[in-house]
Amino acid sequence: MAKKDITSLRGTLDFLKKEGELLEINEVIDPIYEISGVQKVLENGPTILFNKIRGYPHARDVGNIFSRKDRPPKIFGFSNVTELRLACREALAHPLPPKVVKDAPSQEVVITKDIDVMGYLPITKYTERDGARIIGGNNTFLSGKWHGGGTHLSFNRLNFRWPAACSLAIGAGSHLESAAHLLHRGEQIPVTLNIGTPPACMMIAGAGFLHPLVPVGGDELGFAGRLQGKPVEIVKARTQDTYALAESEWVLEGYIDTKQKAWESDEAEKLGKEGVAPVFPEWTGYLGRAYRLLLFKCTAITHRKDRPIFFTPQANSFEGDMVGSAFREACFWEIADRIRPGLVTDVNIIEGVAGWGGNIVFQVRKRSRADEGYQRQILSAAQANAIGLRMAVAVDEDIDIYSADDVLWAITTRVNPRRDMIVGAGGGMGQVLMPMERIEMAQGNVQYSFEGGMAFDATVPFENKWNFERSKHPVDKVDLKKWVSEKDISRIKAQQSDYAKLMARKG
Repeated sequence: MAKKDITSLRGTLDFLKKEGELLEINEVIDPIYEISGVQKVLENGPTILFNKIRGYPHARDVGNIFSRKDRPPKIFGFSNVTELRLACREALAHPLPPKVVKDAPSQEVVITKDIDVMGYLPITKYTERDGARIIGGNNTFLSGKWHGGGTHLSFNRLNFRWPAACSLAIGAGSHLESAAHLLHRGEQIPVTLNIGTPPACMMIAGAGFLHPLVPVGGDELGFAGRLQGKPVEIVKARTQDTYALAESEWVLEGYIDTKQKAWESDEAEKLGKEGVAPVFPEWTGYLGRAYRLLLFKCTAITHRKDRPIFFTPQANSFEGDMVGSAFREACFWEIADRIRPGLVTDVNIIEGVAGWGGNIVFQVRKRSRADEGYQRQILSAAQANAIGLRMAVAVDEDIDIYSADDVLWAITTRVNPRRDMIVGAGGGMGQVLMPMERIEMAQGNVQYSFEGGMAFDATVPFENKWNFERSKHPVDKVDLKKWVSEKDISRIKAQQSDYAKLMARKG
């Protein structure tokens, strides 16, 4: 039996196909609206590989790789998400540095003349309200002196309004922002934009690391290497003094011109106003708005020879929530463990609740009176270390942290609003993609403002735990087949909501 290879996108797709988790579509599909529409309709289902793209016979496209919570653990050989988070914590503590190679699949074809990115790559238009066709699935690779001697990956949306140049959106407070706007302002920063990378690299790019744990200079590729069990291979770029990911499907080589800005869309330029014209759906669940951004200038396109695979994650999606959640959750868990070792037994970002940037739930097991109160320090630390975190919740071990309904039940029945709600300080740095934080900008202020996050201590007092015993029905003592046919059991279970199914299991 061939050994599973998850160090490339192709190897991962081969594995998912064998597992019955890959849907291949062989009919022609258009990158304008159709790819996005199919992915959304089949969300939380299989990974989808589109083999025939209208106008781009040389390319393929994939999406929904991370659309299920149980898929990343399966890819990396773990039985559940908790094991994956623990592996991510191990990777943070013991990175496996990348390996430089001379030859790479990502450089089988090299284009340095007559570059036309929009004409060569099957760039998606997600909705009819989009301001442009946007690349959202690239991993921007920053390394060497530009990142304090370390390695950095991130997702950054791109709009190629020109054949070989595009706007590049950089998240506020990110490592790339530190490089472009602070540490190397006024310089040309060489980077590669890698598309169709190994899944561990995608997870790193989407992680949104907490910077007290992963500062500038951290070896983010080393985290990916440790998780996949093999160093991530990198190769010298052909036209820039930097590196590319060797196993990428596509690479755009170039540099960020920190002296030149460009409007993100035609409409935004015509209006001459930032944060007003639509651009594409963002992870917040709202329609993103266009800005005046730094310019990326492309000096080469390289790719695999055999029909390279484009990657189209949707920002506002299960995939957008889960592509980086395991490493982000690992960061929250690590901070909690440093405050009070062993108090937190698991963590979870609830998908769909403002995504990975919006919430974190801590599962707490108080062992004695001495643990009481530390859950509040952990909640406050989460708010302080995660820029723009909207909601943090601490719950007891009897709550299912994977069920938004159960977490909401705990908040409703266990929170004293005068004592157990912690409101984070407003006015600081937040997430500009949240409409609430653009209000002051819309009113004429130069900077947006974070209005403050919410934290809920939904744990019960240790010495009064007996008073919060949950009722439990004898679901484990009955065999439905005595009274109900298997056909009716299946029909009834199909009608049940997720929370009803949870209660049916727990009693």
